[in-house]
Amino acid sequence: MIVLVGMGERMAERFLPVYLVALGGGEQLVGMLNAMDNLLSALYSFPGGYLSDRFGIKRSLLLFNLLAMLGFLIVIVIPAWPAVFVGSVFFLSWTAISLPATMDLVAKALPKSKRTMGVSMHSLLRRVPMALGPMIGGAFMVRWGQLTGMRLAFGVALFMAMLAAIMQQILIEDDRAGRKSGDESKAEKNPLRLYREMSPGLRNLLVSDILIRFCEQIPYAYVVLWCLQRIISPVDEFQFGVLSAVEMVTAMLVYIPVAYLADRGTKKPFVLMTFMFFTLFPLVLLLTQSFWFLVGAFVLRGLKEFGEPTRKALIMDLAPEGKKAAMFGLYYLMRDVVVSIAAFGGAYLWMISPQVNFLTAFGCGVAGTLWFALRGVDMPQRREVN
Repeated sequence: MIVLVGMGERMAERFLPVYLVALGGGEQLVGMLNAMDNLLSALYSFPGGYLSDRFGIKRSLLLFNLLAMLGFLIVIVIPAWPAVFVGSVFFLSWTAISLPATMDLVAKALPKSKRTMGVSMHSLLRRVPMALGPMIGGAFMVRWGQLTGMRLAFGVALFMAMLAAIMQQILIEDDRAGRKSGDESKAEKNPLRLYREMSPGLRNLLVSDILIRFCEQIPYAYVVLWCLQRIISPVDEFQFGVLSAVEMVTAMLVYIPVAYLADRGTKKPFVLMTFMFFTLFPLVLLLTQSFWFLVGAFVLRGLKEFGEPTRKALIMDLAPEGKKAAMFGLYYLMRDVVVSIAAFGGAYLWMISPQVNFLTAFGCGVAGTLWFALRGVDMPQRREVN
């Protein structure tokens, strides 16, 4: 399911800024789309966790797939920039709304001593379509043009999401079978009440993560415009797809060894290294002006995934038992609501100049890294006794 839906999503989603401009939307709308992405990710995260706790993983994931399919269909049928925003309300929801359920499944299936490795395997699988999707989508746009190529990419995304919905109903076990009567009513639906159960360690991780996501999201939507239009030797869409593949392959190469070490030691050093890579990317990108230098920049961007599975596993470790999906969703709700402001601000900073945009992002990254270095928790892994 992750590979199929992800492949279709990444074939089209990565080029949405270019498609939006080609349909007549301005560069300011690109920032608004990115801000909406962050805001929706925030708003969908907690309901995704609550639905998983209440109705089970299998039924929840089916609903989330149907929402994504509706969004793809809207963009295919209506080739206009307002339709991109309407469709995005549905297909941008899939990753955010399904992630708490997926993390809950990992937490239930594995002991703590294997949890980071489990999250890393999930992240590794996600990077397969993230590596191949932009290359295929870029090839579509080079072959059929930005408008037709983009709609064809969304058509492929719709087909893959339909196939994934069928396969998930066959292959995923129904986790409701083992539930006791009344368990559904115990799912916490009040985020304020759930927030009181958030530990100080998780709250400090949240603060540093917010600052790091400011660093990522301020320039995020404009990376493709920088590479295709603003540098001295611009790249084409296919080359940008190759750069995205370089980023994902780099991430995939570090996942397993880092997970192996994190499960046998402490998590903080790996998360801290991740925050450092996030921080350096906008500064390095500002200095790159040709394809081969961009390859190095995107290798660095891939290294920002160095400790991302470790960070997710740390969230699950710090979340209370029986409410892990909801707490995971609450964490992302709070983080992404705040970070959506960065995406709006990124549009105005870009209008001043790309340099101001990238340097502001770098400053936020420095602040987030220092916060976690000084106040972040460091949890040694306890081995279960058989």
